[in-house]
Amino acid sequence: MNLESITVQEAVRSSLQTEKNAMDFYRLGALKMQDPESRRVFKLLEREEREHAGFFYAIYSGSDIPSLDAFLDQPPDHESDWLSELNRIIDTGFNEQKALELAMHKEKQLEEVLSRMAERIPDPAVKVVFELNIRETHNHYLMIESEYSRLMGMVDESDMDIYVRE
Repeated sequence: MNLESITVQEAVRSSLQTEKNAMDFYRLGALKMQDPESRRVFKLLEREEREHAGFFYAIYSGSDIPSLDAFLDQPPDHESDWLSELNRIIDTGFNEQKALELAMHKEKQLEEVLSRMAERIPDPAVKVVFELNIRETHNHYLMIESEYSRLMGMVDESDMDIYVRE
């Protein structure tokens, strides 16, 4: 999607869909997890993504989504970036480490996209929703990073450089 040419409402609609895709990603990922704490983190993230979708729904003026719950309860879009990458991991040998690495990557990517969108939004009420979601997305990254550190038995989060950031 070319962020330069979309309208504010297209950006809101796109962000609403992305939150649903992320929600589905965390729900399906949690179902595959064996580690109880990693599963708990993914279930928490699923609930938070649903909440974020509600923030975008509240400022969406389109008529193609008459009910937030009906929209969010639709079957997952397995062609979305979030789920196609999760399905690839599932097909090649799912484990918590791979799922957490992918989740960190997706949250970092989403934070960047939301930031670029927020820069272009003139409406203060809409901009506030994007800025809130940028902070929440960053917090998701930190939560996943912390869980990754725990799962990998890292003594200190600076060990993360060895496993993920390089």
